[in-house]
Amino acid sequence: GEALRRVFDAGTIKREEVFVTGKLTATHQRPERVPEGCAQTLSDLKLDYLDLYLIHTPMHLTPDFNFEKANELGAIPDPQNPSFAETWGAMEKLVEAGYCRNIGLSNFNIKQMDEVLRVAKIRPACLQVESHPHLPNLELLEYCKREDIAFVAYSPLTSPGKRPGQASILENELVREIAERHNASPAQILIRYQIDKGNGVIVKSVTPSRITENLAVTDFSLSPGEVSQLSAISDSLPSGYEKRCCKWDRFHNHPRYPFED
Repeated sequence: GEALRRVFDAGTIKREEVFVTGKLTATHQRPERVPEGCAQTLSDLKLDYLDLYLIHTPMHLTPDFNFEKANELGAIPDPQNPSFAETWGAMEKLVEAGYCRNIGLSNFNIKQMDEVLRVAKIRPACLQVESHPHLPNLELLEYCKREDIAFVAYSPLTSPGKRPGQASILENELVREIAERHNASPAQILIRYQIDKGNGVIVKSVTPSRITENLAVTDFSLSPGEVSQLSAISDSLPSGYEKRCCKWDRFHNHPRYPFED
């Protein structure tokens, strides 16, 4: 928040030139707690509005849930069991009040998105989910295209070393072959893979040189054949291979757990 305030106050960057996304946590899905969650994010970031506000997960948790003990406790669902209709209705009120320009979803599956769309007065602007060649999420992508919902990929490079036994997609032979063909890095190929499918893409890094490299993907594109080849990598993985990096195993006991694939 302090960093944003400094650059805005200095006039280095205008507020309207920065797209800021926030997320409603699982502990704030009761409709009366949705405004509290948004207000806290705005206070932390020292902003008057968010460009996009997402329901972080379809799973609700009790308001006093201790995330530091999540591995020990597993999911403790909110006993009030707020419905998607209640939570989404409260999100829509944030747009009407001017606190958010757009609202959307994250980590929802198709069935759960259908439930939201049935009651939505303001349709979700986007769905943010994990996507990369190990987990291209093509069925979910086609669903979003049909419903005119932007598909935004997180963990596009996977998370090497995060889960035992998972191979790094950055070391994949096909990815490296395509990278050599385009005189690009494997990471740039994986970012471009999302762009050439029409997706938004979020890449996380704290290394300045990698941040610069990740942005340098506008001077080339992948052919449709290369995109199809990359999507097919998931079909060649051995049976039982864990394709998902962010599986939230500790919450598998939640009745709204979205990742049953």
